Amino acid sequence: MTPPKSESPREGQAETLVAADGYRLTALRYRAGGPPQGRIVLAGATGVPQRFYRRFAQHAAAQGFETLTLDYRGIGLSRPAELRGFEMDYRDWARLDLAAAVDACPEDGVPLFMVGHSYGGHAFGLLPNHARVAGLYTFATGAGWHGWMPPLERLRVLLMWRVLGPVLTRWKGYLPWSLLGMGEDLPLGVYRQWRHWCQFPRYFFDDPELAAEVQAQFAAVRTPIVAANALDDHWAPPASRDAFMAGYRQAGWRALDIAPVAPLGPIGHMGYFRPAAQALWAPVLAWFSSLPAAASSTTSPGAPHAQP
Repeated sequence: MTPPKSESPREGQAETLVAADGYRLTALRYRAGGPPQGRIVLAGATGVPQRFYRRFAQHAAAQGFETLTLDYRGIGLSRPAELRGFEMDYRDWARLDLAAAVDACPEDGVPLFMVGHSYGGHAFGLLPNHARVAGLYTFATGAGWHGWMPPLERLRVLLMWRVLGPVLTRWKGYLPWSLLGMGEDLPLGVYRQWRHWCQFPRYFFDDPELAAEVQAQFAAVRTPIVAANALDDHWAPPASRDAFMAGYRQAGWRALDIAPVAPLGPIGHMGYFRPAAQALWAPVLAWFSSLPAAASSTTSPGAPHAQP
């Protein structure tokens, strides 16, 4: 079928999501011009506000995919008045916040998909409701270990974890990442757990306190996955991706390496969702449309989601 085209980019409509623990989150829903052929939840990266993804969301909506973005607790429009003293577990962004976004998508026969960026690929395996999602396409997901990075990036990351991070968090009570021009400020719990897991080659799969739990959670995922990483992504090069994605051992995930050539140009860790990267978006939507759940929804609107 030919997807509907919108006359102009649609702005996201703000709505409130309530997580299972009662925390209120701000999300933006980008509606398709007509009946949606699919729905997408966009699972963003650590410290990246949802507005960063608006161009992709507008593009997807114009192609008939209603798209929901959100700010995780402590970030962007979901940030509390005071970040000092704000307590949370890094995994709350997945098992509570992102789970609430999945629950906010109706079960009406329209297939549900997820697009991840970095942390978004980590989060999927932690979702209590991942079975509702018919396909995950994630960009820049990796294990976070400095050993996978090129030498210069490795030095920068170690400086962050061992010098700047401890000093800044003692001063502020959270990680004031915005002072470094690296993104949104991060709650203290997010910073501490992120730093801890990044010391392991396979991230939290190698954490002795979590390994058995997260390995079992990720092994339960059967959703088809594409994991795409740019060759110039120094934070998450393909080797780092492969180390982490091995945790999805029952999902039959597929790796995709992206060369930063014209017309894309440099991509790095953040370029996947910038305007110059629009050529990367069409294959995402085409893959979603090819999945069994998408095909069944076009013939039986009231049918339950097909399981991969």
